[in-house]
Amino acid sequence: MTKESSVKIGLIGAAGRMGKAIQEAASQQDIQLSGGIGRKGAEFGSYNDSESLAKASDVLIDFSTAAALKDNIEAALHHKKPIIIGTTGLTEADHQLIEQAASKIPVILAANTSLGVNMLAALVKQAAAKLGSDWDTEIVEMHHRHKKDAPSGTALLLGRAAAEGRGEKLEDIADLQRCPATESRETGRIGFASLRGGSVAGDHMVVFASEGERIELGHRAESRIIFARGALKAALWLADQSAGFYQIKDVLGL
Repeated sequence: MTKESSVKIGLIGAAGRMGKAIQEAASQQDIQLSGGIGRKGAEFGSYNDSESLAKASDVLIDFSTAAALKDNIEAALHHKKPIIIGTTGLTEADHQLIEQAASKIPVILAANTSLGVNMLAALVKQAAAKLGSDWDTEIVEMHHRHKKDAPSGTALLLGRAAAEGRGEKLEDIADLQRCPATESRETGRIGFASLRGGSVAGDHMVVFASEGERIELGHRAESRIIFARGALKAALWLADQSAGFYQIKDVLGL
């Protein structure tokens, strides 16, 4: 029996776009899902809530809502099960809750579970470290018309990577809103632009611009299945880890 077929993964948020993509990816890779729940209870399997699902699983993947986060983490803690959290739109209190849980169980918080995006973040950090704040840094992202949060969690992930590369905190140098603008661009800031429309799964580009030249590093998601594959790979990896706070870059060994 392979590891892929022996680890039982519980899926929270099974009725959503990512939940359905994870089910499809799992069936393609012979990965075992112990059950899946949504807002109305069981979507597949015999478990109606995160408590019963956690008990029956080796690891949890949560792509539900911020409102359900507390219950899902409490279930993981109660049964001492690792959990991957891909939910976006989290508050500062949510992040504190996640960090507290990571002292007792293995936790991955992933704004984006695509392996390619996380490799991009590593490249952005390296580029920012070498180029410094003399090069203007701008992050452009586009998603489908139904996405509610902006900038996207992935755009912020890339922004943090750029800021870390320069030895700074994104919160201190981010320009999240430029409309209306009354002054020219300030040197050293990291700017964000968010586009929404159609059915775009996720496009991200980081631009480093200087006088007379420009570097563009980007990633284009052609299908939501890439995020699902990354989430499943991360779940299999997390099942063997000790308590702690991890990211997808740890799964890749970056």
